[in-house]
Amino acid sequence: MTNDAEQRRDGAGRRPHWVYVGEEPDPRFSLANERTFLAWVRTTLALVAGAIALESLKLPERDVLRTVLVLSLLAFALLMTVLAFLRWARIERAMRLHEPLPAFTLGLILTAGLVGAVIGLAVVLVG
Repeated sequence: MTNDAEQRRDGAGRRPHWVYVGEEPDPRFSLANERTFLAWVRTTLALVAGAIALESLKLPERDVLRTVLVLSLLAFALLMTVLAFLRWARIERAMRLHEPLPAFTLGLILTAGLVGAVIGLAVVLVG
């Protein structure tokens, strides 16, 4: 293993400071963690696409309701992106320190948010 100074000299100094704690994990695990993060980002892109579709199709017809739905979806997408990054960072740190992985709360948050969005959209479209 190389020490912090050697890692910084070989170009790795652009990484966040917490990446230098503990031991370098198996690259397969780090890459799997990164792929999972990117999957969460793709999910948030789908939320953004849904918000754009609602606005473009002018659904629902009442501007105030549409604006609330669109802004809610966009805010939720932003929240999910930030939480996905924080989850990636916590998992990376846990792997470096040989600690247990954090609980899977991001999926619960996404599920609750999507259920709320679907119920809200259904109420608005039916009502």
